[in-house]
Amino acid sequence: MCRWAAYIGSPVYLDEVVSKPEHSLIEQAMLSYEAKTPTNADGFGVAWYGSRKEPGIYRDTHPAWSDPNLRSITHQVKSSLFFAHVRASTGTATSHNNCHPFSHECWSFMHNGQIGGFESFRRRADMMIPDELYSARKGTTDSEALFLIAISEGLFDDPKGAMQRAVGRLEVLSREHGHLPHMRIGAAFTCGQKLFVVRYASDAFAPTVYSMENEDGQGHLVVSEPLHKGDCWKALPPESFTTFEGGDSQIEGFSPVI
Repeated sequence: MCRWAAYIGSPVYLDEVVSKPEHSLIEQAMLSYEAKTPTNADGFGVAWYGSRKEPGIYRDTHPAWSDPNLRSITHQVKSSLFFAHVRASTGTATSHNNCHPFSHECWSFMHNGQIGGFESFRRRADMMIPDELYSARKGTTDSEALFLIAISEGLFDDPKGAMQRAVGRLEVLSREHGHLPHMRIGAAFTCGQKLFVVRYASDAFAPTVYSMENEDGQGHLVVSEPLHKGDCWKALPPESFTTFEGGDSQIEGFSPVI
């Protein structure tokens, strides 16, 4: 399982999330409190949006705490919308192409969770990715497959519906060819304007996701685990799809199409 954070709001430096808080993403890479595995050392990544449509991406296979470039980049880069992720592999290789966030055109996507038995039906899952998108399949993770299938299901025009259809298709594969838990997902994705967050599980154990408003009330920080103590954090409900835009948020139900 992994740890991640997403921010949307007035521009801030990335290190306000990645390294400065008492329980920052770098701290969570070394010791997380709410993850299945306390150490998340199988790579890291950040994605940020600026004046161009496509996100900037920096990923590597080193543990987040051991890469001096990560601290330097996050100390200098300021953004109004960015992602940060530290990875704990659920079975796939530790490689650059398997590190989150994943990106395609304007989209960025990161994920914490699992699709039960994915290795036993990975070829079937890959066949769900259309030919025109398959060149974007760089790694071997279930997360990247989910992302590309969602794009093929219409992510640009219908973010919630596309993700419900993609999650449903993979959950069906897990039920037919995999094992329990069939689907657990705490994920964030964006095309540079709005931030979309999914919290869902096929059982009673949806991955944790929290949010808080920033100090000026014009944005939100969304995390898989709080970055500091305090009652400002609100847990997003299970089976939910939340849209963040500026200081506003809208929570809807999330039900995979099965």
